[in-house]
Amino acid sequence: MPLPTDVVVGKSLDDSAPKTKPADSVAADDMILDIGPRTAQTYAAELEKAGTIVWNGPVGVFEKEPYAHGTKTLARAVAAAKGFSIAGGGDTVAAINKYGITDQVDYVSTAGGAFLEFLEGKTLPAVAALEARANG
Repeated sequence: MPLPTDVVVGKSLDDSAPKTKPADSVAADDMILDIGPRTAQTYAAELEKAGTIVWNGPVGVFEKEPYAHGTKTLARAVAAAKGFSIAGGGDTVAAINKYGITDQVDYVSTAGGAFLEFLEGKTLPAVAALEARANG
């Protein structure tokens, strides 16, 4: 994935006047709270072309409306994508539910870190126990 070219910043989570800035113009006292609209469109275009999508984590503080645009855009892009989509993690599941795309994601896991470890090929204790039980 390309790095963000623009971001939405505020001085705090309660900032009611967020600003969109180029990513290389973020001030030391700015909090990056979402990706910018140009970056969201770039990422959505990449998802459109993807054969497999692994989504682990929202891209902004989507619980607060001024910072939800990036995650909303990506959620809609995942839902519309033709590729196989896998999503994991509690915040990702919350975003999927918020934007009503549960039925449009091929596989959803509530595990975040364990989800990524499983995709890496690591043996998880619960999976190992199930395999041992299945093998007698």
